[in-house]
Amino acid sequence: MRKPLSFLAIVVLALLFNYCTFKDNAEKIQPVTKSRTIVTTDGEVDDVDSFIRMLLYSNEFDLEGLIYSSSQWHYKGDGKGTLFISELQNTAERYGERTELRWPGTTWMQELISKYAEVYPNLQKHAKGYPSPEKLLNLVKVGNIEFEGEMEKDSEGSEWIKMVLLDDDPRPLYLQVWGGTNTIARALKSIQVEYEGRADWESIYRKISDKAIIYTVLDQDASYTKYIAPNWPDIKVIYNSDQFWCFAYPWSQRVPEGLKYYLSGEFFKEYILFDKGPLMARYFTWGDGRQIDNDPEHDHGDLEVMAKYERNQFDFISEGDSPAFFYLLDVGLRNQENPSFGGWGGRFIQSETHPNRWEDGKQVTDYNPYTQKEDPTFPQTRWIKEIQNDFAARAAWCVKNYEEANHAPYVWLVHPMNLNAKIGQKVTLECRAQDPDGDQLNYLWWQYLEPGTLKAFVQIQNAEKPKASFIIPDESKIGDTIHIILEVEDDGYPSLTRYQRVVVTVIP
Repeated sequence: MRKPLSFLAIVVLALLFNYCTFKDNAEKIQPVTKSRTIVTTDGEVDDVDSFIRMLLYSNEFDLEGLIYSSSQWHYKGDGKGTLFISELQNTAERYGERTELRWPGTTWMQELISKYAEVYPNLQKHAKGYPSPEKLLNLVKVGNIEFEGEMEKDSEGSEWIKMVLLDDDPRPLYLQVWGGTNTIARALKSIQVEYEGRADWESIYRKISDKAIIYTVLDQDASYTKYIAPNWPDIKVIYNSDQFWCFAYPWSQRVPEGLKYYLSGEFFKEYILFDKGPLMARYFTWGDGRQIDNDPEHDHGDLEVMAKYERNQFDFISEGDSPAFFYLLDVGLRNQENPSFGGWGGRFIQSETHPNRWEDGKQVTDYNPYTQKEDPTFPQTRWIKEIQNDFAARAAWCVKNYEEANHAPYVWLVHPMNLNAKIGQKVTLECRAQDPDGDQLNYLWWQYLEPGTLKAFVQIQNAEKPKASFIIPDESKIGDTIHIILEVEDDGYPSLTRYQRVVVTVIP
């Protein structure tokens, strides 16, 4: 006769069942494929800080290249004393003729990867997929660095980009532009020179145009305008010219008071800089007493300069380029489906004159509840709390064991992500969520008005529960879309948030 299970055995079996159920559900909702990406960088102080943060997220995408490039702000020179003046008016007026400009060298990425190597074993305790330090070092290449916009010669970096563009992996390749576009432009020109006029040129052109997606933060040289746009008009471009400022040098003028804490020295002291291992110790902040070699304009570490600009010690300086990889993080907002959806990497609209180009600017605004005004920066700013808390959790992963740290909840819908409904019809929304740390979860369904075509608010019932609903309002038109965001936040330290987006289309 089988003996009855003890209470302890029942508890153990229940925990095992819950773990297996969680594991199965987690596997179901993980992204099927990662985004491929190459980073090009000119090595400014904000690039260094962006690079450190990017390393903490390097398990979330497939890095295919880390390329030194130049920009209007940084170039090496040719070593022959050749004088150069910028093609861009404000830089030409600021610096005049130069033989080189604030060049930070071609070893800083390798140095940071060596610090990553020290925390790599601990990061692996928290998530799968972190690339080995050896793999990252093999991805570092020197691109076109002699002068701003220089793209006349092949370089190690341009040849690497060319090789990846021509490979047989059909996934999109996101080319992140943290400096100038010149090394990318050289890679494209080399492809054109090699294949144009051949029988397979049209297929090669189409392959590259379908694969490459350029995410650029401003135009930091003229190579996109002069070469890429006229010769490769079918390459998709995401152009962030305004929203990134909330993560860049003038952030204190763009970020509302209610969110400034997350970029303050108080936040960075507690969560980022101290007792987080050797990689985070290299992160630059205001008043930290450090300076990049050969860059006199990186004076943010000086306490007198800090006081002059009314900053506090350890305040955030800038990560103006980080939105380029924020865009690739799959947190459930579906922004890679369509840049107009909006997400951690910003929200963009399709250019009326260049249909493959998606832009922000003064015409792309979200309502800012802090200022109660339409705000061209808020499509990026609205996510600062969640982005920074996520960064803080990853910094802790560098030194803490799994049980001591926080990890984001898993969230999924029990119905399709896209729904159809008629005017006056009730739409039911329902989700499931589990937290890997057993934290309590808070739910919120809210309407992201700006990406939708219905410019009226819907009234969501039970918005703070896993199951909610709303009625398609009478003022809707056939074809209108309504974007509903599910936000699930845990009560861990720091709190972490993941999402799902439901797009509802009004049908006859």
